Amino acid sequence: MSLEDQLKNLFPDHVQKNSDVTKPKSAIWMQKDPIICKYEKRKGKPITILEGYNGKDSDLKTLAKELKTKLSVGGTVKQGKIIIQGDYRDKIMQMLQDKGFTVKRVGG
Repeated sequence: MSLEDQLKNLFPDHVQKNSDVTKPKSAIWMQKDPIICKYEKRKGKPITILEGYNGKDSDLKTLAKELKTKLSVGGTVKQGKIIIQGDYRDKIMQMLQDKGFTVKRVGG
């Protein structure tokens, strides 16, 4: 017995509204210039750097938060750059391309 059936049994008078709640697409500004994705090592640890985003700082922070959440890693936004801990160039580039950004890989 599914959860919906159980709820119908508990609350027979309840009328369910047919509202398909869809998650709104992110309101991040999409640019035509490519975002540069590069790899560096700092203090012996790998990091992925994204730079070249021309939007607002709040959009950059939102984008960084989405990437960090999906990858389950740490990172920061400094001086107009997103710095992600670890070498996740391929995954980040795929995520950004799925969002509609153009991404350019630099180095390695």
